[in-house]
Amino acid sequence: MKATIAVLAGDGIGPEIIREALKVTRAIEKKFGHEFTYTEAITGACAIDAVGDPYPEATHEICMAADAVLFGAIGDPRFDNNPTAKVRPEQGLLRMRKQLGLYANLRPVETFDSLLHKSPLRKDLVEGANFMCIRELTGGIYFGEKGRKDNDNTAFDNCVYTRAEVERILKLAYEYAMKRNKKLTVVDKANVLETSRLWRQIAQEMAPTYPEVETQYMFVDNAAMQIIQWPKNFDVMVTENMFGDILTDEASVITGSLGLLPSASIGLHTSVFEPIHGSYPQAAGKNIANPVATILSAAMMFEYAFDLKEEGALIRKAVAASLEQGFVTEDITKENAKSTSEVGDWIVNYIMCQ
Repeated sequence: MKATIAVLAGDGIGPEIIREALKVTRAIEKKFGHEFTYTEAITGACAIDAVGDPYPEATHEICMAADAVLFGAIGDPRFDNNPTAKVRPEQGLLRMRKQLGLYANLRPVETFDSLLHKSPLRKDLVEGANFMCIRELTGGIYFGEKGRKDNDNTAFDNCVYTRAEVERILKLAYEYAMKRNKKLTVVDKANVLETSRLWRQIAQEMAPTYPEVETQYMFVDNAAMQIIQWPKNFDVMVTENMFGDILTDEASVITGSLGLLPSASIGLHTSVFEPIHGSYPQAAGKNIANPVATILSAAMMFEYAFDLKEEGALIRKAVAASLEQGFVTEDITKENAKSTSEVGDWIVNYIMCQ
């Protein structure tokens, strides 16, 4: 097949991990006879430095024209440590989600047998854990009206959801539950928040439409506890923007490393595939960052954007083999740790030898 991939490396370790994901993508391209066009664009702090805008219009046009977006990371300590900064890298990420209509973030949480000993939880709790977190991505408190008043002594962030926003994310979640083990957990804070009560009301209205799916409702604080106590009890979890941001980071840790988990943001226009971790500026330029989450994001791109299941499966097989062989970066082992580029090269070699 022929396709155009927009490549947004971003900040921090972004360029390094994207470089390895592109090695893998090109290996798949060569092995299966595909033809991809790669178009690079800037976003985040590097875009602020270059043009004063974390998500320039030129970058948006490149994303809109692409069949998929492969994205690295956004963030820079210069802005994190400056609460008065008016322009921030993260604004570019939020604007990209909004302008591309990326209303759903899919984060699979899956453990690897060879790394169960790295999980902070007992082996018997995490072995076989495999669930999908679906996070609403363009509504809620992150996109609500915000500001300060009373001579800068009071700050506010409004959380707003419409019926249409809730219905479309719940519909997607039910459809995923139907494809998996037919169990959906709706996470909210309906005992306190009016927006959560709307979520629960709509979920209760929709549940009879999917009689094969077991629907359960869980307050977010309980969900945070249950993820740690019984991660294997979840199949598909759906929740609002901020809750999803927090819970998915928590869930990712049970796998043993934040550097292992990919994600896909899908919606109205071009889908974006990215690792769930941040820009890790302390490691930038040192060739030590784990590229696996970005490589697995490329696998999701093949599966979700291009419907190329065999290609995605081969990438997953190669990653699993590298982990089993102990060919990993320093976040997973301190003994004989490999560099970012060495891990990427190993996975490419495995793919080409299959």
